[in-house]
Amino acid sequence: MEKKIRTEHLKEECKYLKAGDRVLVTGLIYTARDAAHKRIFALLNENKELPFPIGGAVIYYAGPTPAPKGLPIGSCGPTTAGRMDPYAPKLLDLGLAGMIGKGERTKEVCDAIVRNGSVYLCAIGGAGALAAKCIKSCEVIAFEDLGCESVKKLYIEDFPLIVAIDSFGGNLF
Repeated sequence: MEKKIRTEHLKEECKYLKAGDRVLVTGLIYTARDAAHKRIFALLNENKELPFPIGGAVIYYAGPTPAPKGLPIGSCGPTTAGRMDPYAPKLLDLGLAGMIGKGERTKEVCDAIVRNGSVYLCAIGGAGALAAKCIKSCEVIAFEDLGCESVKKLYIEDFPLIVAIDSFGGNLF
């Protein structure tokens, strides 16, 4: 059975999610990969405003391809989450509700997920075109010069994901 979850309620829902649960997620998420995370951290270090509010947010580790005519986005599959592990604990401590990616995470990230009552969700790698069908809108909101790695605000509907690491320390990996 799949649980339907809205991103704006994810932080509260985390206490009911267990590793291995299948979820259909609807709401706003933000894309950010390696280069965007470096810039977000530069902003944090300079006490400058971030491109989106971290508290309650969901970051999707993805670098979507350009949108074909008539569609909001091109292929939008997950990237390897481990590359963002140096950044994730601090973002979780700042209130990040969830992360979407693929692959396992470090002990430090797992500890931060538990400490903050957050969640790590996995998307199916290699199915970017299929994932794109769940994305209803896409807007570049920061670092446009990074191209596919710019920060984008996406609205998703019934995006199929699996709870990989839950807020109690349950871990599929």
